[in-house]
Amino acid sequence: MGIIKVVEYNGPDPHDVFAWKYADKTSASDELSTWTQLVVREAQEAILFKNGQAFDLFTAGCYTLSTNNIPLLSAFINLPYGGKSPFKAEIWFVNKLYSLDVKWGTPSPIQIQDPRYGVWLPVRSYGQFGIRIADSRQFLLKLVGSLGSFTKENISQFFKGLLITRIKDLVSNYMITEKKGILELNAYLNEISHHMEEELRPVLEDYGIELVNFFVNSINVPEDDPVVIQLKNALAKRAEMDILGYSYQLQRSFDTLEKAASNEGNGAGLMQAGIGLGMGVGVGGALGQTAAHITKNLSTEGQENLTEKSKVCANCGTPFNPDARFCFQCGRKINMCGSCGHDIPDNVAKCPECGAPAPALCPQCGHTIDSDMKFCPFCGMEIKRNCPSCGKNVETDARFCPSCGQKIDEDSAS
Repeated sequence: MGIIKVVEYNGPDPHDVFAWKYADKTSASDELSTWTQLVVREAQEAILFKNGQAFDLFTAGCYTLSTNNIPLLSAFINLPYGGKSPFKAEIWFVNKLYSLDVKWGTPSPIQIQDPRYGVWLPVRSYGQFGIRIADSRQFLLKLVGSLGSFTKENISQFFKGLLITRIKDLVSNYMITEKKGILELNAYLNEISHHMEEELRPVLEDYGIELVNFFVNSINVPEDDPVVIQLKNALAKRAEMDILGYSYQLQRSFDTLEKAASNEGNGAGLMQAGIGLGMGVGVGGALGQTAAHITKNLSTEGQENLTEKSKVCANCGTPFNPDARFCFQCGRKINMCGSCGHDIPDNVAKCPECGAPAPALCPQCGHTIDSDMKFCPFCGMEIKRNCPSCGKNVETDARFCPSCGQKIDEDSAS
């Protein structure tokens, strides 16, 4: 049997292989000798194994496998023939180049509960990381074992379970701590990648591997999953309501209540309609409060029917919020009665609902003013009084209306 004279790395691309056991492609011989030359290239290290024990580590250079270079060999081989002897051993080459494109990913979606919406969603994630073998001896002893080589695919396979567990824990904790939903996480990939790198670095160091960087390229959910579809539809509806605003919600509430009021029966049906509105629209808290306020004092079945009229714009008849200053339908300024809350039509001296005097408004700027003011304190316009009966303008010192003959009092004129 021939004896190998020169041992050097002739395996696959060193960028794809981290460790490779020497094999002579030109001979079936597996014997070395104390005169075999070992060639170690730059960015490589070589370790000789005999009977499962690792001997000295060789860095870049050319070596003769003698007892001078490897003192421990004398305890394992006999040295007849003038100090030269063949022997069986393994030589492993470890490539210490940086490998920055090791892929990782979840083979199937993992179930994570979204803390913002309270639903379980199937989550997928993938990315890549960069490593370098820092401790060749530790790497070979802990990971390689009986393999003939150790590649990027082996790294991904060996650490797949660790990566999936850590990414699941990290994503869940991040969402809870930062109050983020799963659908928002792609905006925070850099931060999540940094956390993952800090988590994995000490773990890989135990195997002689230096973690150079770690990237999460995507965190996503399957678009065809029923739960995902339902959640996205709900978010789209909420966004639509937010865009349309509170007035739209209020209008819809009154539309529903008016339909219920037009049906035969008493206030119980109307109350049920209002309660349904308040409970059915989760994204319109104000809508639920409005409906609850309207139905608060409604009578139940067997009691008297609802008698109070809705507050509506005196110009177009659209219901309005008690806090509104303008009608959202026609844009007219609301002239609310201070007694009953109804909108008083323009140029009317008294409220048509309760008979209370209409508040005096400056015709120039629209601000409310006292009835005895002769000039508006907001814009300076001269204020003319109106007849409380016909609403016509009267002189400041007039005692009777020249149009209808109504007696003008200081308190009644406006």
